[in-house]
Amino acid sequence: MVAVIDAPVTPNVAPPAPTTAPLRPRGRTRREGPPVRYWRGVVLGLAGLYFLGPVLVAFWFTVDGVDGPTLAAYTRIFSAAGFVDSMTSSLLLGLISVAITLALMVPTMLLVHLRLPRARPYVEVFSLLPLVIPPVALVVGVRGVLGWGNGSEFVEVSAVFTALQDKSLPLVLALMYVVIALPFTYRSLDAGLRGSKVTVLVEAALNLGARWPTVLWRVVLPALRTSLLNAGFLAFALVMGEYTIAKILIFPTFPVWLAQSGATDGQLQVALALLSLAFTWALLLIVVAVAGRTRKAKP
Repeated sequence: MVAVIDAPVTPNVAPPAPTTAPLRPRGRTRREGPPVRYWRGVVLGLAGLYFLGPVLVAFWFTVDGVDGPTLAAYTRIFSAAGFVDSMTSSLLLGLISVAITLALMVPTMLLVHLRLPRARPYVEVFSLLPLVIPPVALVVGVRGVLGWGNGSEFVEVSAVFTALQDKSLPLVLALMYVVIALPFTYRSLDAGLRGSKVTVLVEAALNLGARWPTVLWRVVLPALRTSLLNAGFLAFALVMGEYTIAKILIFPTFPVWLAQSGATDGQLQVALALLSLAFTWALLLIVVAVAGRTRKAKP
């Protein structure tokens, strides 16, 4: 006899459906408030009004005439007495200052970055000193040195100091602008050296037999193109806007002439200020465009 054991029969019940939370739409709903992008537009609009409002008011002041809007303030710029000489002097001083600054800082920063990393803190402190020393104190020291050089018994020394103080092109200002621009050029070049692979590129070029002039011209300068443009732009903008040193030393640069022209023609002064602002923004856009092309070409 075979014993039959009745096993409990389990009913065929379907498993419970998993409970899932309803999907919530991404972003903010209408009850929570407007989307974030609307607030961004409002903030950008307010910022644009804050910065562009004074510029528009100044532009309206320059074109506001007795008989209606006119561009007479802009048409008489080049005929103003002293404008061409002061602008030419400032442009030349800016180019000379940029050339001297890059010629001094690029080899120095490269030497510190590749061969003397322990000297980096000392170079950084030295480059930040112009931010600590007031420009008035710097001018007082320079005037003392110039007075000593002008009264020197040696004819060669006196001739050199006289040439440095030429009114048409005061090279002593270019030397002082190089000192003042040190903090900005140092930061720009230091960021470029740290963010690029200059060390690997230089070692590869030296291993392949390239000399240092070739390495600087064909390896370092292309790799630091963006940093060089930023450093040059900052130094040039500083020269075009510096007023205190040139005023104390009585050199007719463009900022000094611009400040003096306001006593006789207010519309002309504001028009020149707007053109200087537009020129600076144009240079900045050129630097940004060149830097963007460089970043796209790297990958």
